[in-house]
Amino acid sequence: MVIRVTLDAMLHQRRMTLTELAEKVDITLANLSILKTGKARAIRFSTLEAICLALDCQPGDILIFDLEGEQ
Repeated sequence: MVIRVTLDAMLHQRRMTLTELAEKVDITLANLSILKTGKARAIRFSTLEAICLALDCQPGDILIFDLEGEQ
């Protein structure tokens, strides 16, 4: 079981770059990149909220619980 981050797909759908999102959310590009690649071990609700507001999406649109994935 693993939680997958599908931020890349949502960025593609919204035609937004990671750099643009970083500026809108006021988070460093490095930290956002860690989240996008799935290497983050945690995310603050305030950061998740800011990302969802910037992308006009729900948390479930960028976080997926994968029962068959490897940790």
